[in-house]
Amino acid sequence: MAKITYIEHNGTEHVVDVPNGMTVMEGARDNGIPGIDADCGGACACSTCHVYVDPAWVDKLPAKDDMEIDMLDFAWNPGETSRLTCQLRVTDALDGLKVKMPEKQI
Repeated sequence: MAKITYIEHNGTEHVVDVPNGMTVMEGARDNGIPGIDADCGGACACSTCHVYVDPAWVDKLPAKDDMEIDMLDFAWNPGETSRLTCQLRVTDALDGLKVKMPEKQI
């Protein structure tokens, strides 16, 4: 299990315990965290679970695959730390991860 901090665009923080094997997106969805829409349900077919990963965590995460890179092109204002939370599978190694939602999801 990993404790993940989801930070809304307005700065409101939500700290949630997410079981191993789930995705960071599922942790947000199942806990009613606003700002992650997850319209495709985790199929990496949209960009509505886009977040900015805390810079301290960028190099600790698995590399983006080609599909995630392509979908991030459709995200609202993507940047160097942008990730799709449906592509981040939770393990103990993600304990303490912090992600911030963009102003909006598209």
